[in-house]
Amino acid sequence: MKRLLAAALILAAFTTAASAQSIDLGALVPQAAGGTATGRIVQLVGVLTVLSVAPGLLVMVTSFTRFAIAFSFLRTGLGLQTTPANLILISLSLFMTFYVMAPTFDRSWQTGLQPLLDNKITEQEAYGRITGPFREFMLAQVRDKDLALFDDLAKASIKTTDRATVDLRILVPAFMVSEIRRGFEIGFLITLPFLVIDLVVSTLIMSMGMMMLPPNVISLPMKILFFILIDGWNMVVGSLIRSYG
Repeated sequence: MKRLLAAALILAAFTTAASAQSIDLGALVPQAAGGTATGRIVQLVGVLTVLSVAPGLLVMVTSFTRFAIAFSFLRTGLGLQTTPANLILISLSLFMTFYVMAPTFDRSWQTGLQPLLDNKITEQEAYGRITGPFREFMLAQVRDKDLALFDDLAKASIKTTDRATVDLRILVPAFMVSEIRRGFEIGFLITLPFLVIDLVVSTLIMSMGMMMLPPNVISLPMKILFFILIDGWNMVVGSLIRSYG
């Protein structure tokens, strides 16, 4: 929150200063680096492009995928179509992602982004320092089988025999496949108890000859009650976070 507030204050300061004077394209030119206005504009367009795909980057290199899939399975297993709402599940997944990724975000900020903003390191050096913590996180979670698959399919120019220096174009898709697989594994374990309840209720209804009564009418309250009695949200959220331990 402090960083967001600082960024907002910096933006407000720039906005106030800009409104008090005319726009000068020459001020955009990095004279010390011998750059041009066109080059500076290209850099600004690149920054805006990165910001526009930030949500996609969040999904690709963090724990968000596993959380979102697991919660989707949970809602399906309960038999609820719109409760909790998508906004609630996505928000919960997002804040859980921030919780799990906090050490990675902090290292990336302190070792890479902050020195870059202070003009202590170059962009090339900052790129390695910013992506380094995310690389370590993905390497700790990716399956060797998925990593080997994308390494075998990759061109010879980006292949590597050193796991620690694997190209991000190989690591990121392998990490995503691994996260999707683990999300489905966790989702199966979540829905299994609810499936047992559905089978028991269906068998009882059939044995009582109540053919016209939908089993979901009885099984849905029972599944919700069961989930509440075992403190299901605490168990699911805790298990998901511990899976990154």
